[in-house]
Amino acid sequence: MILSLAIAFTTFGAFAAGDENVNQKVLDAFQTEFNSAREVEWTTGADYYKAAFVYNEKHVFAYYNTEGDLLGITRYISPEDLPMNLQISLKKKYSNYWISDLFEVAKSETTFYYITVEDADTKVLLKSTAGNDWSVFKTVKKA
Repeated sequence: MILSLAIAFTTFGAFAAGDENVNQKVLDAFQTEFNSAREVEWTTGADYYKAAFVYNEKHVFAYYNTEGDLLGITRYISPEDLPMNLQISLKKKYSNYWISDLFEVAKSETTFYYITVEDADTKVLLKSTAGNDWSVFKTVKKA
């Protein structure tokens, strides 16, 4: 769902909202979860709110529904932040590719990793659930 929200946000757009345009339930939930967040910027979609902010010196994105329920959290990470088994698997299977995108999605008790690797001809989006091995989420041939 978080990936769907992220894709919908970038594909269909959303509008920036100041705190005054964000549902009070959402603001209260955000303040409870991330009371030390800095540089908070809100974006509103059709049925969700997205907060982009700095937390523990990292840029983080939190998604809430209109009832103030936290749907998930995403953040960009470096390859060194991946679990060791994912780093090893990536080097074995995709050593001839470069990394063009990598982010972590935390939802409830599970963490997902999405990474885009590329070579001259192909882009491959890989997914790992709960730090298990990579699976191909999507492959795109370059034109």
